[in-house]
Amino acid sequence: MDIRARFLRIVQLIETVGLANVREPYVKHLEGPLWEMRMKGKDGIARAVYVTASNQRVVVVRVFPKKTQKTPRREIERALARAKEVT
Repeated sequence: MDIRARFLRIVQLIETVGLANVREPYVKHLEGPLWEMRMKGKDGIARAVYVTASNQRVVVVRVFPKKTQKTPRREIERALARAKEVT
């Protein structure tokens, strides 16, 4: 639940100040069209990978718990495949 609350906080921040104005530690560019929302709480660390389908629409294509320092290539590949479906 703690991670979900952090996710909702980042979403509200994006709605309030605009996607272009939100930076680290909340969001970070991954690769190509992929960006990640970075959540950390007592339950651990999680990432929500998203793409922008338009300037006003954010589509979360993958959410996963983070267990290693670097985002696993497998997660990036899955997110890229899903991103092609929505953009």
